[in-house]
Amino acid sequence: MELKGSVIAITGAGQGLGQMMAIVLAQSGAELALLDMNEQALLDTQKQCHMLGTKAFVYNVDVTSELQVEQTFKCIVDDFGQLDGLINNAGILRDALLVKSKDGKMTKMSLEQFNSVIDVNLTGTFLCGREAAAKMIETQRKGVIINISSVARSGNIGQSNYSASKAAVAAMATCWAKELARYGIRAAAIAPGIVQTSMAESLKAEAIERLNSMVPVGRIGEPAEIAHAAKYIFENDYFTGRILEVDGGLRM
Repeated sequence: MELKGSVIAITGAGQGLGQMMAIVLAQSGAELALLDMNEQALLDTQKQCHMLGTKAFVYNVDVTSELQVEQTFKCIVDDFGQLDGLINNAGILRDALLVKSKDGKMTKMSLEQFNSVIDVNLTGTFLCGREAAAKMIETQRKGVIINISSVARSGNIGQSNYSASKAAVAAMATCWAKELARYGIRAAAIAPGIVQTSMAESLKAEAIERLNSMVPVGRIGEPAEIAHAAKYIFENDYFTGRILEVDGGLRM
């Protein structure tokens, strides 16, 4: 795909990975549809894209709402006239052990903790992926859908919900690559390791130190390194149905 002049939608575009991916794609001349629930953060990302000389519109949307997602993707095509790519980046963490017994007291991961992560990370990815594909087909545009998975998709302590969601979005990317190839639509996923974002910053200092020691390259990743992986997938027309691991060699 030629990025210059292409229209790319990014969920969770208000900060972190989503914001950096928008900036890197804007530098290549892509036009951006920026999706998030945080309107002020979206406006900050939009401002940075405009400074790079590209068109960028913001859409305040809850990706877990089917109606909002359907309306938003209709607005994107109305505003830009086309849709060529989607990065399903929106995601949350609600870490907890499945069960924990200490001093005779039992605690459990709540159903609300589990469902909230599944709703955003998995259902949100499904809804946005479905609508993006539908719009690409309706407008006869070949396109690319990228799901953001994680190294944690193989399973990680305290992340039953998060690991399950990230394994699922990787599997969906493979399914979509097979289903959508007939329409000229590619699908893939990126599985980052630990990246320097607000999510990582919420971890305790000792946890970050432990993670750094676990990564063969000796550090956690930078958002720009994940953004360049997305750029590679968009530009390489032979890449589809695969999970691109960008984790510094980390294995959970």
